[in-house]
Amino acid sequence: MKSMTIPELYEYLRSETFMKEDGNIFYNYYIYQYPANKEYEMRSQIQEFKEKLERPTTFVDALVIDLFKVFCDYLSNEKFGDTSLLDDTFEGDKTHPDMVTTELTAEANSDNFISYVRDIINEHINSNNGYKHPYVFVHGIGKMFPYLRTNVFLTKYEKYNDTSKYKIILFYPGHQEGNSFSLFDTLEDSHTYRATLLVNK
Repeated sequence: MKSMTIPELYEYLRSETFMKEDGNIFYNYYIYQYPANKEYEMRSQIQEFKEKLERPTTFVDALVIDLFKVFCDYLSNEKFGDTSLLDDTFEGDKTHPDMVTTELTAEANSDNFISYVRDIINEHINSNNGYKHPYVFVHGIGKMFPYLRTNVFLTKYEKYNDTSKYKIILFYPGHQEGNSFSLFDTLEDSHTYRATLLVNK
């Protein structure tokens, strides 16, 4: 099975059936896979999805999360005295890059970071702006490698997840091989964690 085309995905996202459809009992994760060399085009396409869904015919306000940007914001907000963790990382990378990689991996996998993402999602979902809020578009997972893997992010977010309120659409630069993902079409990225692939059935 092949991934939906861009027009097919948009029509699927704007359909009332998909918006109201329950997730897979306990899971509301959906993954759209695309060739890694289309990364920049996909970032623009995600923003276009958001803008088109906001039109009066649909009135959907989708939250777009660049996971890497959110991670940088999180690091900026983590303070050690007068220095942020992000600034400390830049300094440490000049002399101890391996240590910095270990520290960033620990932070990216921490409950503090996952709950930080949760707070952003909740603020959006609970906003009363007259729009529907059925979708959270997540991209930037490729930029998070090797600090945070797809299945780890989805697994750790599960305890904060609310399947009755929204669907998480994760845009993934790679493809599926059996029960595993291949990030950038070259790197093994573990299993799919019961996410539903958005494909032509």
